Amino acid sequence: MASNSKLVYSTDSGRIKEDKPQQAAPTGDGIVRIKRETKGRKGKGVTLVEGLMLPEAELKALSKKLKQLCGTGGTLKNFTVEIQGDHREKLQTYLKEQGFTVKLAGG
Repeated sequence: MASNSKLVYSTDSGRIKEDKPQQAAPTGDGIVRIKRETKGRKGKGVTLVEGLMLPEAELKALSKKLKQLCGTGGTLKNFTVEIQGDHREKLQTYLKEQGFTVKLAGG
């Protein structure tokens, strides 16, 4: 047996699952940047919201709210919210109302 093997399933207790360590929210300058990107998406544009320095649970809730506001899909990757389509102005208005300092970045 290899020394780097690990137990995956036990007949006594079922599937064995290891806990993932929680990632800490990144630190930044306190400015939320909203930009549009098409790179690597076959021409389909997405709006990226970066710089939200929130804990992961709050970020997930805000991400859901932003997707509902825009009426479209999206995802949360590495503390960056991706919203399908170009919704920069709508997101900027909403985030300013929530008390964030917001800048439109990129072209």
